[in-house]
Amino acid sequence: MARVTDAMRRRFAWGAARLAPVVTLLAAWEIFARSGAVTPFMLPAPSAVTERICEDALGGDLFVNIGATLYRALMGFAIAAVGGVVLGAVMARNALARWFFDPIISVGFPMPKIAFLPVIILWLGLYDVSKITMVVLDAIFPVVTATVAGIASVEKELLWSARNMGAKDRELLWQILLPAALPQILTGLQVALPIALIVVVVTEMQMGGYGLGGAMMQASRFANSRGVFAGIVEIAIIGYALVAAMAWLRRRLLAWHQEGREG
Repeated sequence: MARVTDAMRRRFAWGAARLAPVVTLLAAWEIFARSGAVTPFMLPAPSAVTERICEDALGGDLFVNIGATLYRALMGFAIAAVGGVVLGAVMARNALARWFFDPIISVGFPMPKIAFLPVIILWLGLYDVSKITMVVLDAIFPVVTATVAGIASVEKELLWSARNMGAKDRELLWQILLPAALPQILTGLQVALPIALIVVVVTEMQMGGYGLGGAMMQASRFANSRGVFAGIVEIAIIGYALVAAMAWLRRRLLAWHQEGREG
């Protein structure tokens, strides 16, 4: 019992220590905003921003905008995750597919895909399909490259042993290659998830409509700085929650792996 209590105390202390920089930043922000060095229009105080978030929550707008943004981000991320793993596995196992797609991935990965936004708007309009398409276009690249690198790094001895024991290609993929490459695949997914949130907010800012990005731009048009900073805070909290959820999922999926045991 004492050991459990000590462990809980250490966990609580570590959690408090991790929150200290955030609390310090918020306190400095509050003091500076109320010091008179800047106007409330230029930099509203965190208390005023929190009040605006509560007003949006009571009015229901907050949940509508968060729901719209999360739907687009997570839908695009899910499509990119499945498509990226499938394409990466095909490229890693098929020389012709790798010959065809490797130059496209090499050129497209570093390219700012937001340049395609006007074309996507022309083709698909201003609704959810175009926003989700932009998310997929951006988020799929790290998943593909992580999958290719992960499968390529699997030790050849494992494949030879499985072949000698009569494993077929499908068994080789599902029982050897993908489990062995899972840590790197999850790393690619952890990179793709924040990208999905960033892209969807940017597209909402450009296209308007419901969503956190659209709400921020609407507040900006009416010179409502509290609304703009409220959107920034909301996006930061949602982004942190998504990253934390992905880290939790990684720990659960890799509980059998050496990484999980070391953690």
